[in-house]
Amino acid sequence: MRVRSAFLCLAVLSTVCVIAAGQQADLSVDRVAEGVDRHYNDLNSLRARFTETYRGAGITRTESGTLWLRRPGKMRWEYTEPKEKVFVSDGKTAYFYVPGERQARRAPIKDLDDLRSPLRYLLGKTKLKKEFANLTARAGDRPGMVLIRGVPSGFADRVTEMALEVDPQGQIQRILIDEADGSQTEFVFSGIQENLAVEDARFRFQPPVGVELIEGASVNP
Repeated sequence: MRVRSAFLCLAVLSTVCVIAAGQQADLSVDRVAEGVDRHYNDLNSLRARFTETYRGAGITRTESGTLWLRRPGKMRWEYTEPKEKVFVSDGKTAYFYVPGERQARRAPIKDLDDLRSPLRYLLGKTKLKKEFANLTARAGDRPGMVLIRGVPSGFADRVTEMALEVDPQGQIQRILIDEADGSQTEFVFSGIQENLAVEDARFRFQPPVGVELIEGASVNP
């Protein structure tokens, strides 16, 4: 019985080692990044619920709403909790507005320093190895998930690291952004729907009557 038990333990250990070796191979940063690229480059649109949590300066702030993305470079962040506000881009210009206020802000998308702006290129032209410096990959905290870490191009003076939590299908479930000032912003996505019909009007902003449009480089929600 002891001999059989010993052989059984060896067999189990061998199996575990084979599985672990396979998982390590799958964690090749090139392979993981290419999987994400393939997933998003085949998409025309995306809709998801998001929860955004900011931690910094001794405060924690959580907001939530719905995100829409559509090729080429269009996005809409529609916040519903704890209060309504909208951040929308038609691919060329970004707008930010809080319902009830008398002013809305507008800025060319190319001039934005908002951390959401790189996501407008997620569909159709993703190339993570070009978008991030010092890209690495490791096993995530949840089974089957992988964390891709790096510094996004164009944000090196502001962001120390950005992490993407990716599922086995290459779908991004969470984004964690560590900024140079010590603050951290986290986006968690749920109820993701892909390649659904999204009307073009959702990415246009028409200020309500009596609302003034203010030009500026910052339209951060």
